[in-house]
Amino acid sequence: MAAMHALLSAFAPIWVLTGIGYAVGRGGLLGEQAEAVLGRFVFHVAMPAALFTMVSGASPDVFGHPSMVAFAASTAVAAGAGYVLVRRVFGRGRADAAIGAMSAGHVNSANLGIPVAVQVLGDASFIAQVILFQVLVLSPVILTLVDSGTGGTDGAPGAGGRRPPGGVRRLLTIPLRNPIILASLLGVAVSATGLRLPAAVTHPCDVLGAAAVPTALITLGLSLHRGPGGGGRGRRERAETAVVVAVKTLGQPLAALLVAGPLLRLPDHQLLAVVLCAALPTAQNSFIYAREYGLGTGLARDAIVASTLVSMVTLSAAAWALGP
Repeated sequence: MAAMHALLSAFAPIWVLTGIGYAVGRGGLLGEQAEAVLGRFVFHVAMPAALFTMVSGASPDVFGHPSMVAFAASTAVAAGAGYVLVRRVFGRGRADAAIGAMSAGHVNSANLGIPVAVQVLGDASFIAQVILFQVLVLSPVILTLVDSGTGGTDGAPGAGGRRPPGGVRRLLTIPLRNPIILASLLGVAVSATGLRLPAAVTHPCDVLGAAAVPTALITLGLSLHRGPGGGGRGRRERAETAVVVAVKTLGQPLAALLVAGPLLRLPDHQLLAVVLCAALPTAQNSFIYAREYGLGTGLARDAIVASTLVSMVTLSAAAWALGP
């Protein structure tokens, strides 16, 4: 009962903020360009500030821990399966398949993972490692695939149109052109050098970073009101979403259970932490990235909503089956 109450409390902000976004969109309060403007604000300003603050104050030397090895393996399995299925079975291009991979393997580690970890596990130390792994390893890989498949964004507000890929030079300059990767790399540089930044630098980043998650959820709600566009999502698109959600909510935690249990034989509390984190739903980052790069947002958006619903069951099952 306590675990279920903790899960409901953790999920509440997601539903409330997404619902507010939907209501704002339905009422036309912010105008027709609200989703585009807020999405670009998250991608270019708020999220980079949050990632820089997070990474600059942490140490990335935790990835060799067996628990992180198990979680990374489950992420590789889920994201790899998502990429192959979306690209080969549903015939999507490289960039859309990368968004499918992110929807299948990138967990909502911050605004949902932290409260769940605190309530169910008793501390958030492992989820902090998960956040670093996704920021420093998974996101750059996904964004490189997306960028190479679209040629980057065109700089027009809300457009993110496609351009032909620019070869090796474009790939090598992705960190300089992508604010997410650039902020993460700057954070790594600060962390590695042990530099202590003055409050005049860190405090504005904290304030901007705090706006990233709620604004992303508002933007997600706005997209739900706007609808998928282009005639709606048909049976094939709905099947694609169902497959990605199944990989995310069932495939990833099962892979984590297999690696952390029979293969690595982790202690019970570490096993619970790995499986619980792997069972978290899709993060809203996939929707923000798809929107910014001018890709179809239907898969990412629907995967976020559906996996968040399903994960209430899978998280409860994991906590009940593996908990003390």
